[in-house]
Amino acid sequence: MRRSLFRSGAGRIVAGTALLPVLLASSHALAQSAPISPDHPWHAPAEQKIEADAQNFSAYRFTPDPSRTYSLPELIDLAETHNPQTRVAWERARAQAAALGIARSELYPTLAAAAVSGIHRDEVYLTDRFFRQTIGHYQAELHLNYTVFDFGARGGRIDTAKAEVLAADFAFNDTHRTVIYQVEHSYYELLNVLGQEGAAQASLSNARAVQQSAEERLNNGLATLPDVLEARSSTAQAEYELQSVVGAEQIAAGNLATSLGTSATATINVQPLEELPIPDAVSDSVDVVIDHALAQRPDLMQQVADVRAAKGTSREARAAFYPSLHFIVDPTAESFYGLQQQFSWGHTAGLTGGVGFKLNWTVFDGGARKSRLAQAEANVHEAEARANVTRNQIADQVWAAYSNLNTALRQRQAATALLATSSRSYDAAIESYKYGLRNLLDVTAAQRALAHARSTDVLARTQVLSALADLAFRTGDSIQPNATRPGPP
Repeated sequence: MRRSLFRSGAGRIVAGTALLPVLLASSHALAQSAPISPDHPWHAPAEQKIEADAQNFSAYRFTPDPSRTYSLPELIDLAETHNPQTRVAWERARAQAAALGIARSELYPTLAAAAVSGIHRDEVYLTDRFFRQTIGHYQAELHLNYTVFDFGARGGRIDTAKAEVLAADFAFNDTHRTVIYQVEHSYYELLNVLGQEGAAQASLSNARAVQQSAEERLNNGLATLPDVLEARSSTAQAEYELQSVVGAEQIAAGNLATSLGTSATATINVQPLEELPIPDAVSDSVDVVIDHALAQRPDLMQQVADVRAAKGTSREARAAFYPSLHFIVDPTAESFYGLQQQFSWGHTAGLTGGVGFKLNWTVFDGGARKSRLAQAEANVHEAEARANVTRNQIADQVWAAYSNLNTALRQRQAATALLATSSRSYDAAIESYKYGLRNLLDVTAAQRALAHARSTDVLARTQVLSALADLAFRTGDSIQPNATRPGPP
């Protein structure tokens, strides 16, 4: 029997030796390698596989209704539903909630079950000869372990996990706040471009009217060729500016579609600027607005939760200085069968195991516990300082947004007056030119001034709305349950 076992083992050694080069070659072929040199891009079969996976990877994209006109609240609802950033934050919060469940599970005992079955044969030397012995065994075992007390180590881990869940929830809210602001910013950017396009079209119409008037006066001998050329130049300039705005409109529409979570090529019709009311003043003082922001900004709340998490870790580190007591139960049901040469089968069965308590106490660890506690306490102080930094930044951001909104409101009033004055000036200039009381240069100057006033008026209106959205973003009002959707009041 020993001779046969030896032969069998030698055969396995020979086979393994023959298979070794094949395994080495296959592992070398499948191994990931670094780029060969720094002066050429890396290309390998692994790259082709990733490219194929990227092409086959399909992300869900909704299709907006091209026949529908969307208001800002409707656009925000679409973004919160379909923008992948909200799903990323949601899944992260769910994962953190599962981590809390793992931490809480330490409050309960662990129970493991195992079943083992096997057979063992060997040669037993007795007196002057060997006897073959075969033993079969069947075991069913339970292992129960329960931590009776650990001086707050589990509580510290649970507190940390709770705080991390809160931090993930606040991060989820902050993601919604950011997505809402992205939609608002893209929406008002698109409204500004659409308004600029309308102003450019009106300017082009005025330039063509001036050109037509100049050509009629030239035919009647009342104008010169340089006047007509100047009018044509103004028309060409107005056409160029219109085409520039058309290109910017396509980019702004793509930015809005992307912020909603759909393709940049999607067609989205939005509520025009003329239908939106523009506020005239800010109702609250800046101190009230700052206090409001400090009470509800989700990123600040997230950092306060981080302070709690750091304190939980510190509590766990402090508990490591004390012992932990565990209760252990190991019941095992066993069944053994034995056969020896020249004897009949034998059998025994029964319940074995034990019950006990285990006390773990680290007496000396070279200062590791002390260092971990110092590290945890330093992390607490760092988290507190970081929260204070965020408070100061929030106050500064709100102050800047509040000032920008007041500036935009004043600019809006000035732009309204400028547009009214420029319109009257252009009308008077074109009327006087028809009667020969003004020259063409005066008319084209008035036409350019009116075009600039139209553009400024559109920009001023959208700046007020953008500044209002920025203030809502800085204060966190856009995600409050008792607040209406962000937008002009």
